[in-house]
Amino acid sequence: MSYHDPRLVALYDTLNPFAADTAFYLALTDGAGHVVDLGCGTGLLACELAQRGQRVTGIDPSPEMLRIARARPAGDKVTWIEGDAGALPFVGAADWLLMTGHVAQVFLDDEALLSTLVAARRAVRPGGRIAFESRNPAARAWDAWTPEQSMKRIEAPDGCVVEVWQERHAQPDPATTGRVAFTTHYRFMPKPGARAVEETLSATSELRFRTLDELTRLLNRAGFAQIDWYGDWGRAPVDETSRELIAVAQ
Repeated sequence: MSYHDPRLVALYDTLNPFAADTAFYLALTDGAGHVVDLGCGTGLLACELAQRGQRVTGIDPSPEMLRIARARPAGDKVTWIEGDAGALPFVGAADWLLMTGHVAQVFLDDEALLSTLVAARRAVRPGGRIAFESRNPAARAWDAWTPEQSMKRIEAPDGCVVEVWQERHAQPDPATTGRVAFTTHYRFMPKPGARAVEETLSATSELRFRTLDELTRLLNRAGFAQIDWYGDWGRAPVDETSRELIAVAQ
């Protein structure tokens, strides 16, 4: 999904507020000296870490996302970098590197994800760790990405009501291909009495769903030998009902 349209970026925090995943990563990195947040988005997690006195580097390719991140409380305490994994050689040795928000799934090609994992391994100090999550394909989250099941109403920062829904593209079964393409629609409803007209913006995305075994092989190839897996944000073990595959690798 493109996060360069200011109107869509403004909705990001409403759609992705502080939740169990944020609390998980805060607890995981508690007391760490230097944390790198790769794909930091609007900086919610990075600024929470900085408020706790930790050294934080936030990296994201979207200037619009970073504009919001810099304006957050404690935003001035974070080192912000506009870029991707190519910036990692310049951040210095980190205790932790995080890739949250299912960012690992935007890498459709295995070699692209492997390249990022290799860069992450080189960015952490000896004994340092990385952590990220990916949706478990066994849970078939994509089945709910239909207008009927995904429709929600939210309030934009300007008070405008926005209807948001997903529409999965017709394609072979993702359980076989591992890929899901879909479009997210945002219908901006005019305020009562306003002269503005209803407007709909759309953003198309494609995600890769990898199994635990596939992710393990990529982590091993990148040089991570010790991997702990969790199936939810309460650190339950992975089983056939797990919605998440959360990796903590050293």
